[in-house]
Amino acid sequence: MPIVPQQLVILDRDGVINQDSDAYIKSLEEWIPYPSAIEAIARLSQAGFTVAVATNQSGIARGYYDEAVLAAMHARLNTLVEAAGGHIAHIAYCPHGPDDTCSCRKPLPGLLIEIQKQLGLSTLAGSWMVGDSLRDLQAGEACGCRVVLVKTGKGDKTNEKGIGLSNALIHTDLAEFADELLKLRAY
Repeated sequence: MPIVPQQLVILDRDGVINQDSDAYIKSLEEWIPYPSAIEAIARLSQAGFTVAVATNQSGIARGYYDEAVLAAMHARLNTLVEAAGGHIAHIAYCPHGPDDTCSCRKPLPGLLIEIQKQLGLSTLAGSWMVGDSLRDLQAGEACGCRVVLVKTGKGDKTNEKGIGLSNALIHTDLAEFADELLKLRAY
């Protein structure tokens, strides 16, 4: 069955799916998922939504961890989601630092465009982008996504600033957003 943009949910990782840290998530042991987020991804998948992840991982450029450690984190994520009955269609990540000149680091839309190409979509307009920071929302808006701020991770601080959030839906966490999205779909 072809993927339609309205049924694509793109998630930031740190702060949305798992706990975040100002000191970076540098090891598999530090990667601690929110159980409600894993279940939310599974429920979205089971309801016919395609779920993808777009994550900045500048800790690689900073030398805090390498791509093998990141791959182990993403393998654990996929294992947990699949054990809950869900599926992540693609994980796009930017390994660059903020001073590197790349097109993938959010708020630029490169990671989302990678997801679009990987999934064979002609557009991302109407898709959902869920994040805990303004840069997540900016990347989503650049691609025509509907944007959602969750208050987990850095989301509370982002919400308190209120800058650039006029188009964003705001939810307590990914589970609450999934509940609302699934209710909307029922109508």
